[in-house]
Amino acid sequence: MSFNRRNILALAATVVLGVAAPAVAQDWPNGPVTLIVPWSAGGGTDATARMIGTLLEKELGVPVPVVNRTGGSGVIGHSAIADAAPDGQTIGVATLEIGSMHTLGLTDLTYKAYTPIGLYNSDPAAIFVRADAPYDDMAGLLTALEAAPDREFKASGSAQGGVNHLALAGMLLAAGLPVERVAWVPSEGAAPGLQDLAAGGVQIATASLPEAAALMSAGLIKPLAVFADARLDDAKDLPTFKEATGNDFSLGSWRGVVAPAGVSDEVAAKLVEAVDKVVHDPEYLAFMKDRGYATQWTPSGEFESFMETSDKALAQSLAAVGLAKQ
Repeated sequence: MSFNRRNILALAATVVLGVAAPAVAQDWPNGPVTLIVPWSAGGGTDATARMIGTLLEKELGVPVPVVNRTGGSGVIGHSAIADAAPDGQTIGVATLEIGSMHTLGLTDLTYKAYTPIGLYNSDPAAIFVRADAPYDDMAGLLTALEAAPDREFKASGSAQGGVNHLALAGMLLAAGLPVERVAWVPSEGAAPGLQDLAAGGVQIATASLPEAAALMSAGLIKPLAVFADARLDDAKDLPTFKEATGNDFSLGSWRGVVAPAGVSDEVAAKLVEAVDKVVHDPEYLAFMKDRGYATQWTPSGEFESFMETSDKALAQSLAAVGLAKQ
């Protein structure tokens, strides 16, 4: 085989690329690793992400700034993660809503836009009212809802079609009430929705118990039931929705670390290893337990399978409540 100048340059480029590809993984991280949160400060996603970011800094030896990118019912933040360079220098927290946003017609994004790192949390939703509400249990609230005209009651806790909206809609359907009986007021996460409840802007909110802990401790709101299959270890006195009403319904949120699609296998493996260590760190586990957040670790391909299953289930739920656009 004869070599001309073009052959030599092509061979040189191949050699350089062959050496450079492993070097990218070897040099990672080569600067701060930004952690994007698609929801507002003060909510459960923000709180857990900041703890992960703090411990990830120690693990990686570089700054891990947490950036809240809110708006568009979660689309802006999830898009910011997906659109980042696939070099491992930008990661983020994906939430259950990544399975509902495209069904609602808000975006074309799906779980396929990400490199799955690991699922680290899943918590059931609960239903809350103001502490001075005239009902102390689910039976009282349902009686009031049955007698009320459509949209007299207002509720909040997430974006339109978000997990907490679906929790409310599912609750109403399970109780034999139309979903339009309660008007949904969208919010950029559980924290502002719960604050709206405490301030009297809405009469109902749905969120996880850890997200509502501060306002419950302040005596401003109270939970009536949890949408779980069994009572929670940290809230034994709180009945499940099925126990309180006889209607079988459960739903909860989940959170997982992802990177943009296209991250190299080498960098993805390093991310999985680093986050694995973080979510098994005693400091992290104590933080999650103290605040009532459930802990789990479902890495890589298993997390991708979980997201696919969640995506299909959400599409069915949204269709059932008339919110599916595609």
